[in-house]
Amino acid sequence: MSDSVGDGKLEVKQASKEVKESENVAEKYSAMTVSKNSDVNVGELSAAFTAVPTHKSVKKIQFANQEEKQEFSKFPTKAGRRSLSRSISQSSTDSYSSAASYTDSSDDETSPRDRTQLNSKGASDFCVKNVKQAEFGRREIEIAEQDMSALISLRKRAQGEKPLAGAKIVGCTHITAQTAVLIETLVALGAECRWTACNIYSTQNEVAAALSESGVAVFAWKGESEDDFWWCIDRCVNKEGWEANMILDDGGDLTHWVYKKYPNVFKKIRGIVEESVTGVHRLYQLSKASKLTVPAMNVNDSVTKQKFDNLYCCRESILDGLKRTTDVMFGGKQVVVCGYGEVGKGCCTALKALGAIVCITEIDPICALQACMDGFRVVKLNEVIRQVDVIITCTGNKNVVTRDQLDRMKNGCIVCNMGHSNTEIDVASLRTPELTWERVRSQVDHVIWPDGKRVVLLAEGRLLNLSCSTVPTFVLSITATTQALALIELYNAPDGRYKQDVYLLPKKMDEYVASLHLPTFDAHLTELSDEQAKYLGLNKNGPFKPNYYR
Repeated sequence: MSDSVGDGKLEVKQASKEVKESENVAEKYSAMTVSKNSDVNVGELSAAFTAVPTHKSVKKIQFANQEEKQEFSKFPTKAGRRSLSRSISQSSTDSYSSAASYTDSSDDETSPRDRTQLNSKGASDFCVKNVKQAEFGRREIEIAEQDMSALISLRKRAQGEKPLAGAKIVGCTHITAQTAVLIETLVALGAECRWTACNIYSTQNEVAAALSESGVAVFAWKGESEDDFWWCIDRCVNKEGWEANMILDDGGDLTHWVYKKYPNVFKKIRGIVEESVTGVHRLYQLSKASKLTVPAMNVNDSVTKQKFDNLYCCRESILDGLKRTTDVMFGGKQVVVCGYGEVGKGCCTALKALGAIVCITEIDPICALQACMDGFRVVKLNEVIRQVDVIITCTGNKNVVTRDQLDRMKNGCIVCNMGHSNTEIDVASLRTPELTWERVRSQVDHVIWPDGKRVVLLAEGRLLNLSCSTVPTFVLSITATTQALALIELYNAPDGRYKQDVYLLPKKMDEYVASLHLPTFDAHLTELSDEQAKYLGLNKNGPFKPNYYR
């Protein structure tokens, strides 16, 4: 009995010694693999693994030649594989901590405004981070096209007619691969386009480069300053010998700039297409004050934007943005979503599915009742501010989260925005001497109070999903197709059809956009009989909803 126990102790000691020695080898191997760009010496790896002693004698493996030895050395031991896994995992985390690692990396930190670049055709009417990234951006665009079949279908159907021939469109949207497909569709339909970004963090530099290479005048790069932002808008609008006659906007900044700085150009605009809550709000303000001198199309409240992009896009991208930036686990977390519109609904659905405890803040009793019926508590932010783990704003309003509330948040609270504008969180009030800002990774700041409390602020209060992650291509195809049709409608409308006011897209067009996307799901619509159509008072081919339906 005692002998067996003694043998057991000896075996444990020997096994422990083996583990330590294996770990040393693993560390050695890990050190070799951490460097991303260095070549690993196969001979060194082989020597490392054969150097592990055991308590039993092991015969050395004999290789017939050097090729066999190298082939054998390609397969590391378990310890080596674990170490390699850790090394690769760490590298992936480092390079993928933001929406697009390729976009963030650049050897030249000089501002694009201070450099003159030429594309392969010798043109220089653009300003992007690095036009040499065009080939990579072209691949991104081609990938996006595969999931935007409806927009490509519209492009092919209308390309021969050139319904936008003579249109000079100035655009201010997120510059992503999906937007690039829209821009190139407009060009294929006959338009001349000049483009800038509506968000200083959402531009994919490689996509901007690809558009510039193809001849589109793009003025945008990821990480612009506020001054850069307005400079880019002005460069888009102010070109000698070129005058815009159509505006495609996201947020209203471009419309506001043209209205204020170039009133003569604004009066000649044939139509404005706006896709955000913030921008639409600005248009209605102009209209109410009788200052809107051109017709405008409110795409944000069209059914194909409101019920798809706002809901389904945010339902998926909210988690993507939060996970990439914070690595947070949502199970059991206390989350407050400010606003229960379509964006808020999408965010809440996603968070609830992962086990988060979600509360809502609302000003609208109808939306508040919807939240209650969907199983969410409706609260005032001040009631729960000390307990909450995550706060997400999606209202389109300003000062939804104030400095006083930020002061009372608990340590480690995550604060972010899913609305278009950066006004929802009072970020300006945090730029004071007593608070310290610490950038911990791309688009993630720790704001540190004097007592050591930290609040995690994402994208400096700007739009989370497009600043910190990506969005589903298919859903953006629906929005982009709606925007393209709105531009075609306004540009080709006979005089008198649209007055100087804000309009919703006709339901017939909404339904057409939806029908273009149904083949992707192999969906087959049921057709009304003549008797059924007469009974409902509808045309068999639609529209099936009244224009006031939302």
